[in-house]
Amino acid sequence: MRLTFFISLLAASCFSITAQDSQLTLDRIFKTNDFRNERFGPARWTEGGKAYTTLEPSALYPGKIDIIEYVAKSGIRSVLVSADLLIPEGKTQPLTLEDYQWSHAKRFLLIYTNSQKVWRDNTRGDYWVLNLSSGQLRQLGVDFQQSSLMFAKFSPDDTRVAYVSSHNIYVENIETGSVITITNDGSERLINGTFDWAYEEEFGIQDGFRWSPDGNQIAYWQLDATEIRDFLMINNTDSIYSYTVPVQYPKVGEDPSSCRIGVVNATGGAVQWIPVPGDSKQNYLPRMMWAPDSRTILIQQIPRKQNTNRIWAYSVADQSIEHIYTDTDEAWVSAIDDWIWLNHGKEFSWISEKSGWKHFYRVKLDGTGDIAVTNGDYDLISIELLDDNNSLLLLITLLNAIFTEQNYPAVGNHKD
Repeated sequence: MRLTFFISLLAASCFSITAQDSQLTLDRIFKTNDFRNERFGPARWTEGGKAYTTLEPSALYPGKIDIIEYVAKSGIRSVLVSADLLIPEGKTQPLTLEDYQWSHAKRFLLIYTNSQKVWRDNTRGDYWVLNLSSGQLRQLGVDFQQSSLMFAKFSPDDTRVAYVSSHNIYVENIETGSVITITNDGSERLINGTFDWAYEEEFGIQDGFRWSPDGNQIAYWQLDATEIRDFLMINNTDSIYSYTVPVQYPKVGEDPSSCRIGVVNATGGAVQWIPVPGDSKQNYLPRMMWAPDSRTILIQQIPRKQNTNRIWAYSVADQSIEHIYTDTDEAWVSAIDDWIWLNHGKEFSWISEKSGWKHFYRVKLDGTGDIAVTNGDYDLISIELLDDNNSLLLLITLLNAIFTEQNYPAVGNHKD
């Protein structure tokens, strides 16, 4: 009797396990959301920081999303863009939204979808623009190969979108769809508006162009990888037969790609190459940013030893360049992302370990030096808020192995 009951129980258990296992497929694991954790975002601030938007599942279209806006203070929730607004003409299902951007005046929504991997991340795909007033949904770059657009971003006046496709840069008019070719010499070896494997690996940079604040010009990186040989990686997992994957990879002792930065009118035309001193193969140019007045471009230059970071200021009108600041370390310096304009464009923020501790500085654009905002025997971990208008800086620091939050006057009182 007991043996019969045990055999029956074992058989029932095996049947249950088999039934469950038959439903667990690779496609279900990797191509559905069945086993993914709930996530927040991506979130975007709106209304000058009084509200934010995020993505939430659509009730009408399973597996698709709505864009929801929350009022930060009250928590009031509203559906800003429902999934049915993201259905292309002639289709029955909404786009699968992977990322999104609001235009500066929130008249348009830029949608990123159908992405593909480049090196490490899914940085190329398709972009669509939704006109929030008319409800018109239109795909950008329709004449380009599917899933080939990269780093699309609105112009400051919200009339155009610039993007990269096949290593060239284009500007498209949102209303008319007309496309201006900004560069036409791009190839697998001459890279405009994005980066090669080594730059992405060393400096975590992928997006290789910047609108000027007035929307009249575009500054971009160009890498020449013609002398970089391919390293053949072997893929043993995607097919019964293995195959090689060529990767442009400079081995130890070989030169990396040369790099330069150009400035061009957003309507097209001749490129103004910035004459940064130094060998373009022995020095990296990992960061740049426009000044608020669109007259100057700051460039970070780091040698291959990566122990010095020189800041150059380039005057677009004069086509002249000036060295204004140097940060050094016997061991290592990093490219700085936390450089933000302060004091109405007369200074910019900087992070340095030159004192032996990681601290926050204000660097003067005129090249007369810097001012330490924080100091002491502790490291700055991150900048959480920098409010130049109210002279407020919120930092997270590591002091005696205890995480603390500290407020500092970021720029002090000033009159202009």
